[in-house]
Amino acid sequence: MKKYDIIYIGSGHAAWHGALILKLMGKKIAIVDRDLIGGTCTNYGCDAKILLDAPFELKEALERYQGKGLKTSAEIDWTELMAYKKDIIGAFPPVMENLFKMLKFDVIHGEAKFVDNHTLDVDGEQIYGKKIVICTGQTYVVPDIPGKEYFSGSREFLSMDEIPDRVTCVGAGIISMEIATICLSLGKEVTIVEQFGNALNAYPQKYVAKVIEKMEDMGAKFIFNATIEELVKNADGSLTLKGKDGLEVTSDWVLCAAGRRANVDNLNLEAAGVEYSAKGVKVNDHLQTTCKNIYASGDVVDKTIPKLTPTAEFESNYLAMELGLPKAPAIKYPKVPNVVFTIPRIGQVGISVAEAEANPKKYRIAEVPFGAAMSWTNKNDVDASLTFIYTKPTNRLVGFACMGDDAGIYTDILTLIMNNHIGPVRLLLGNIWAFPTPTYGLYLMVAGMYASFAMELPGLDKIVNLLPLPEDMKKMATQPMGETIAMMFPH
Repeated sequence: MKKYDIIYIGSGHAAWHGALILKLMGKKIAIVDRDLIGGTCTNYGCDAKILLDAPFELKEALERYQGKGLKTSAEIDWTELMAYKKDIIGAFPPVMENLFKMLKFDVIHGEAKFVDNHTLDVDGEQIYGKKIVICTGQTYVVPDIPGKEYFSGSREFLSMDEIPDRVTCVGAGIISMEIATICLSLGKEVTIVEQFGNALNAYPQKYVAKVIEKMEDMGAKFIFNATIEELVKNADGSLTLKGKDGLEVTSDWVLCAAGRRANVDNLNLEAAGVEYSAKGVKVNDHLQTTCKNIYASGDVVDKTIPKLTPTAEFESNYLAMELGLPKAPAIKYPKVPNVVFTIPRIGQVGISVAEAEANPKKYRIAEVPFGAAMSWTNKNDVDASLTFIYTKPTNRLVGFACMGDDAGIYTDILTLIMNNHIGPVRLLLGNIWAFPTPTYGLYLMVAGMYASFAMELPGLDKIVNLLPLPEDMKKMATQPMGETIAMMFPH
């Protein structure tokens, strides 16, 4: 029986980042995976999706310049784009596997099952690990209704050479809304069926409403508060989704994106004494399971922190310290940014808009029409918007949300500012920003907010009223920054 210091079950971001560090520490490592090396994100998730998404983002940006110097619009050839995607993404698994082998990892293809807390059975061969890390991720939940075998998942979509003319998306979360956006941009007929009353529930609903409006303008049909009961395959090959209150939607392809659950069913965790549920594997603040030599990382973990690729990578790096050093501190997560790649994009980090709105005595919210103010630097994205959340009365920046093409960039920058506690002095005097760029404009907005708070000092209005200024300038000098910008750039 082969023996290892650490065995990883799974080869995605939750595994290999930490494995590389531990290998440099001299540990003997094995990675076991029943699927492609690199995991879901690399092969059928984030990487594949963002590659396919990029032309649609560019197409949207070009359309904003119609009548402003641009005479033709872009046309996307999905089949050609998919061939490009398969060429690029398809190269990742063999490249990663060769890298692991160069670093003297043992890469074992097969399905791992626990025999006991140190022993795994991989398709009939047993291996031993002093420590074992579960990194098996999640899979989509299929509703238990007649015809459930006709549902498809995002994995299938991200490999389709042709997209049918009519698409139904069950669920209105991140995956469904992103895929629906692509289909709409290709001129497909799209229906989104959601069991609850809104889409993208975790994101600012004011921004979500803008995304829905955009999608409806492109032809999307939303059906909220729906209960599905059956998926029927018709004689012509089409599919009809049926439900309560006369729900009946016929299309050529049905995406199931109504939730995800942990990949734990075939691991035989009971044999190792590891507690788990559909939400994931139970861990403590060292990512240690109920069995002291077994750990878990990534989306398979039962946690409240967002289940994202960056958090999986963060946990993997943390476990390298936990498993490689004599005594590591408990894991402490920084503020976690997240972005939904619809058109427009929505990003957020820190205290949410919903939480701030529910606690007006604790937080203040400042919304800035950034797109109208900075259209000359942000590719004419005039609808772009920023929302800042500050504590009362200390005016400490604790939350941020935004909508627009560059939402990912803006959210990352605000994450850096908040996680490193960069206040107004360091922001204004400790940095020089490239100009003219959208990020310079973002810096101005953040700095302007701090200046706006300073202007709220008692007696400022009396001082301003003594100055020989027009009334509109006096108002701009004494009101919050967001209101001032809105006044300057009505849209």
